[in-house]
Amino acid sequence: MDYHIIKISRNKKQYLDLLLLGDEQETMIDRYLERGDLFVLEDNGIKAVGVVTKEGPEICELKNIAVTPSAQRQGYGRKLINFLINHYSKEYTQMMVGTGDVPGTLAFYKSCGFEYSHCIKDFFTENYDHPIIDNGVLLKDMIYLKRKIGF
Repeated sequence: MDYHIIKISRNKKQYLDLLLLGDEQETMIDRYLERGDLFVLEDNGIKAVGVVTKEGPEICELKNIAVTPSAQRQGYGRKLINFLINHYSKEYTQMMVGTGDVPGTLAFYKSCGFEYSHCIKDFFTENYDHPIIDNGVLLKDMIYLKRKIGF
């Protein structure tokens, strides 16, 4: 294991360019970045970032995960998710993640052990100031997935 993952407590906005890959509107990132925990996966440079927030007494949410374009499809996203699940399993019983209705993204989260939870209709059209397109798909509804993680 050559990579390492560190928690960032200060100056989180220095990772904004990478966070914008996972959530492309800065005002939306501002809603959770400071209250969330930011983790950075490094392996001869920064490869991935993730932000997790507390959403309830036993629930945390993966608000943002992004892998640098040159490091995508090399397992860094999965490594970061596995780390986060292990890290939060002593504090929370469930991890949530919200994403657009994009087949490849949903398949990735399902392969990481997440399953469908619920849908928030028109989330992207009502909360973003411009159309959000992911892999050619115009995002409309937020799909929430959940995974049991701890005690």
